[in-house]
Amino acid sequence: MTDDGHDLEPGTFPTPDADAPTPAAPATVRGFAPTPDDGIRLTGTLPWDEAARPRYPAPAEDPGYSDAQLATPRHLVDVHDHLRAELTQVRDIVGQVARGMLAVGDARSAVNTMTMRQNQWTLGAYCESYCRIVTGHHTLEDVSIFPHLRWADPDAGPVVARLEEEHEVIHDVLDEVDRALVALVSKVEGAIERLQHVVDLLTDILLSHLAYEERELLHPLARHGFH
Repeated sequence: MTDDGHDLEPGTFPTPDADAPTPAAPATVRGFAPTPDDGIRLTGTLPWDEAARPRYPAPAEDPGYSDAQLATPRHLVDVHDHLRAELTQVRDIVGQVARGMLAVGDARSAVNTMTMRQNQWTLGAYCESYCRIVTGHHTLEDVSIFPHLRWADPDAGPVVARLEEEHEVIHDVLDEVDRALVALVSKVEGAIERLQHVVDLLTDILLSHLAYEERELLHPLARHGFH
């Protein structure tokens, strides 16, 4: 992570430690498991050290959560699955534009069936919509869910603090996506390559973050819920 935790400059992300361990396997509770991190990174660079992330002290044995308790972490996974699915479609649209198969201002056929809709059917409008959805999700966590978990379960405090820091980094990358879209619309040379890079970076950090959050908040959410 950068020195201040979130002040990122384009193209200045540090190189990750080649000796960093592979992502931890998700815990399984009564047949339910958080989404695993496959460890694939498109850019080869991340703005944080994944190996330095705090871990929640999970119980040694299955705590025997009820279906009602597991409904909360399952709901988090459902929300994250929506973000992952929409991210895949963002990547597809950007790829089509890069290949000349889809005009920047004519992406309606590709996004018409998506859940996040805008009056103006353009690549920029859709990407901006996705950025707002991600930001809104993180804001809800930061102002409501995380304070509750920090108060209810002090053991979750280090994980919550780390997740909040990662939210700031993700928001900076979302700003990079916005700037790349402006450059693309303005026909700046190399804009599509820059857009592809920042969307790849967004993919790397968002998928890494979502998997980490699901894994580490499984037990706190099952025990204490969202509020």
